[in-house]
Amino acid sequence: MQIENNKEEVPFSHYEELFQKMDPAEAAARLNYVSWDGAKFAVTLFGRTYFLSWPVYAIEAADGGPIPPLPAQTFLLRLLLEGKTEGWNGQWKTFREMPWGEMYIRPYTGRVLTRAAFTFGTRLAKFRAAAEKLGGTPVPNGDAGFEFQVVGPYRMRILVWEGDDEFPPNAQVLYTENFAPGFSAEDRVVAGDLLISHIKSAM
Repeated sequence: MQIENNKEEVPFSHYEELFQKMDPAEAAARLNYVSWDGAKFAVTLFGRTYFLSWPVYAIEAADGGPIPPLPAQTFLLRLLLEGKTEGWNGQWKTFREMPWGEMYIRPYTGRVLTRAAFTFGTRLAKFRAAAEKLGGTPVPNGDAGFEFQVVGPYRMRILVWEGDDEFPPNAQVLYTENFAPGFSAEDRVVAGDLLISHIKSAM
């Protein structure tokens, strides 16, 4: 691959190479929400199922639609390489409350919370319509809030408060507590970023 976008293509290429060397049976046993038929994995991300061929990487959408952008593909590769199956006990946590949350909170705030606030808090009606279109479940928090299944047993909630003349828009993202042992801090940041992009694509 000729590298044109270092921020996205360099990490993708790195994990694509690791993917080719992985043990697919081990990954399928470790991730009970991912299926493996001997030639490709099937993974459902934000309600869409994708087939990832192995060992020569290729991705296609089960519905015949567009494939996800590189950050989402890298997330799926990292999931297959390092992801875990962790049960959820019904609790929700903010990013800050999970391991390494304090260390990463500044970049997380800019990349996820501020982006969500100013993308959705200034267009609340369009946010609601997009979230409903994508199958989000309304939750009674914020001026508008929705819950989404990310992958397997992992779910997220996004809460948005509309800005006015006195206060700027605001947002919060909640994770099922199993994200703490199930994903690295870096991947939790990416999950928040992908959730925003997922909703924004339907606006």
